[in-house]
Amino acid sequence: MDQSLKGKVVVVTGASGGVGRATVRLLARRGANIGLLARGVEGLEGAKREVEKLGARAVVCPMDVSRADEMESAAQTVERELGAIDVWVNNAMVSMYSKFMDMEADEFKHIVEVTFLGQVYGTKAALRRMIPRNRGVIIQVGSALAYRSIPLQSAYCASKHGIEGFTESIRSELMHDDINVRISMVNLPGVNTTQFTWTKNKMPNKPRPTGTIYQPELAAEAIVFAIENERRQVFLGYPTLEAVIGEKFIPGVLDKYLAHAAWEGAFLPEPANPDKEDNFWKPVPRDLGSHGPFDAQSTNHSLQLWATRHRNGLLALAGAGLAALGLGLLTRRSNAAPSAGAPSLRRMVHTFAR
Repeated sequence: MDQSLKGKVVVVTGASGGVGRATVRLLARRGANIGLLARGVEGLEGAKREVEKLGARAVVCPMDVSRADEMESAAQTVERELGAIDVWVNNAMVSMYSKFMDMEADEFKHIVEVTFLGQVYGTKAALRRMIPRNRGVIIQVGSALAYRSIPLQSAYCASKHGIEGFTESIRSELMHDDINVRISMVNLPGVNTTQFTWTKNKMPNKPRPTGTIYQPELAAEAIVFAIENERRQVFLGYPTLEAVIGEKFIPGVLDKYLAHAAWEGAFLPEPANPDKEDNFWKPVPRDLGSHGPFDAQSTNHSLQLWATRHRNGLLALAGAGLAALGLGLLTRRSNAAPSAGAPSLRRMVHTFAR
């Protein structure tokens, strides 16, 4: 068992479910002791049991990442119980399926406060401790949607774009002051997480991820890889690279395509349950683990992540060639009407990129 993080203290926000929960398990296998931050007590206690079963230590901190005072208090608790924080993973998020004009002002604000400001406050709490020690790693869990927005996710996409801009600014400040704290971003595609079980939905049908769906354990591998390796950014899955490349070269084409492909392709035929409980304003009061309802359609493999781990000149050249080929295919298809069966673009447009 690789225990390269043995004895390190790692904080994970959004640790009660989904990608955060899978990351917590992998960190525990690596020997890390973990501060578990989230709102849901049941999920946090479940995560703590998993950590302890794997032989590591954990401290549970029920809190709301949208409150800066609670973030600071949680950081103090982690350091008091486990020791100095070495790594901080900003992962917590909340969203909903809704047209922008159907969202209330407080709903939009809440998404931004949790998904964007939660990372701002987490970064601040981490840097307060890491800068005086001149060491540490901060991981921002981002998204393909930090580069290419889709319909029905206006507040979430705005938040992910904001995280990218914020992170670039802070990274430059650390470089200017010659501070040995690294801040990296991990951008994810569609992941089979609990969000599809508990996310608020104002649309008439049940949501689903479109294109290739990745299991949360693979997202956890990308996050831990970023912790252990000096990389500015890590992209999981070729669909995430497609989003970045497509937005850079053919944004207008994508506007028209995604107006349909990321709308109609984001839902199952079954009608949504209007009485389904969600975690928007308060946590779901039970432990749902890390997986969503799409295990049968999800993959545990990513050639793109493998190439990132084993990069060399040949792989970089091959990746550039594949990117150019994919962009060429996208461009040649740009004059055609969007189609539910269009495979290349559909892989790029995940309903959620977490």
